[in-house]
Amino acid sequence: MNETLLHHFQTRQPSIKERIATGKKLREKFPRINQGDYKPAANRVDPVTILEEQAKTRLQELVPIRYARMLSSPFAFLRGSAAIMAADLATSERTGIIVQACGDMHVANFGVFASAERNLIFGINDFDETLPGPWEWDLKRLVASIVTSGRYLGANEDLCKEGIMAAVRSYRKRMKEYAYIGSLELNYTNIDEKDVLKAMPTHQKRIKKLLEKARNKTQMQVLGKLTDIIDDKYRLHDDPPFIVHETHTKSGRTIEEAMDLWLGSYFPSLLDDRKALLSHYRIVDVARKVVGVGSVGTRCWIIFLAGNHNKDPLFLQVKEANASVLEPFVSRSVYKNHGERVVAGQRLIQGAPDIFLGWGEQDGIHYYVRQLRDMKGGIEFEPGKVDIEELPPYYELCGWALALAHAKSGDAAMITGYVGNSGELDEAMVNFAVAYASQNEKDYNALVAAKKMGRINVASEAK
Repeated sequence: MNETLLHHFQTRQPSIKERIATGKKLREKFPRINQGDYKPAANRVDPVTILEEQAKTRLQELVPIRYARMLSSPFAFLRGSAAIMAADLATSERTGIIVQACGDMHVANFGVFASAERNLIFGINDFDETLPGPWEWDLKRLVASIVTSGRYLGANEDLCKEGIMAAVRSYRKRMKEYAYIGSLELNYTNIDEKDVLKAMPTHQKRIKKLLEKARNKTQMQVLGKLTDIIDDKYRLHDDPPFIVHETHTKSGRTIEEAMDLWLGSYFPSLLDDRKALLSHYRIVDVARKVVGVGSVGTRCWIIFLAGNHNKDPLFLQVKEANASVLEPFVSRSVYKNHGERVVAGQRLIQGAPDIFLGWGEQDGIHYYVRQLRDMKGGIEFEPGKVDIEELPPYYELCGWALALAHAKSGDAAMITGYVGNSGELDEAMVNFAVAYASQNEKDYNALVAAKKMGRINVASEAK
C-alpha cells in the first residue's frame, strides 16, 4: 500500500454528527429557499443551437428522427435536452457537495431491472451522462420532469405539486436513514419488488402486472420479438430505419472486421468469470438500432449470440458513449474511455449491474455494452397508459432511489445536514420545478419554430 493510501486509512474521519453539522452550516452560505430560484442567464445559449452542436457528432441520417421524437411533446423534449438543462443548472448556486450524478435524471429513467441473482430491483436505469457532480442538479432535473410529465399526462398543478413534495420528502427521509447506517450495509442496500409493492399499496394490481411484464422480458422473449426464422436460422428482423442490417460500418470496415475489433476491446473489460461465460456463445447476427430520445443518432448495435442451441440466445446492446453533458460545467472524467465512465458510474450507484456490463473502443468511438431488455420495465409515461393518481407514490419511490444512489456515491450525512427535517427544501423545489417547466416549454416551442422555418430536418415517423 502506498504512503498516500496508508495515510488515508490511518487518518481519523469526521463523525456522522460532525458531517451533519458541516452540511447544516452550508445553509448560511446557500439558504435552502434559494434552491427554488431559476432565471435564465442573460447570455443564455439558444437551445436549438445546443441541439445542433450535438447533432454534428451523430449519424446524420438519424438526427431527423431525434428531432421528431423530441417534438412529440414538451416532456419528450425535456428527455432529449439534458445538455440544455445542464447549461442552465451550471449558472445556479450550489452547495459544493459532490455525488456520482446521473446527469439525466427524469421520471422515465427509473424502473425495475434484474440483479445478478435474477431478482427485480428498482432504481435508476440510464447512465449515459453520469459524472461526479452536484447532488442538487439531479434533484432539480427530477422535479422539473415531474411537472412536465404531469402536464403531458393531464395532471393539474396541485397534483404536480403533490408529486414534487412526495419525491423531495422521500429523498430527505431516505438520505437521513442512509446517513446513520454502516458503509457495508449501505453498499448492500437496494429497493426490491417487495419495497415497490409496499410503497404503492393502493395500486397493487397495476404494479404486480408491471413487475410480471418485466420478469417475462428474458432473452427468450427478445428472441421471439426481434428475430425471424430465415432458411431455418434465426436472424434479427429489419425495421428500417430503426433496425437495419449493414454490411459495413461508417468507417468502411466490414461488420465482421468491426466485430472482431470490438470483441478484442470489450472482452478485457469483463471479469474472468464473465469472460468464461461469454466464451460459450457465438455471434449469429448483428444489426444497427435506433434507441432512446436524446441518444438518437449515436451509434448503437444489437448483437445476437447463441450458446449451446437455438434456445440459448444472448442479446447484447453496444452503445456509443460520448462525453457527459455535465463535463463542460464540472470536471473532466477521470476515465479516458467514456464507455468505462458509464460503466463505472453504473456500478457505483445502481448496486446490481448487468453481468455483461463492459466497455470498449473501435476506430476512436467509445462504447459500453449491456444485455438488451434483461427483465427491464417501468411506467410508460403516455396518456392512457398510466393512472395519474398513482404518480405521487411513484415519485416518492423515485426520490428514494435517487437518495440511495447519492448516498452510495457521496456523503449522506452532509447532504442530510443541509436538506434538514423541515419542508423548506420541498417548497423550494416546487418553485424551481414550475419555473423550469415553463422554460422547457419555451425551448420546446423554439424547436417547433425551427421546424417551421426549415432550420432543422424532421422525420415524418418518430417511432
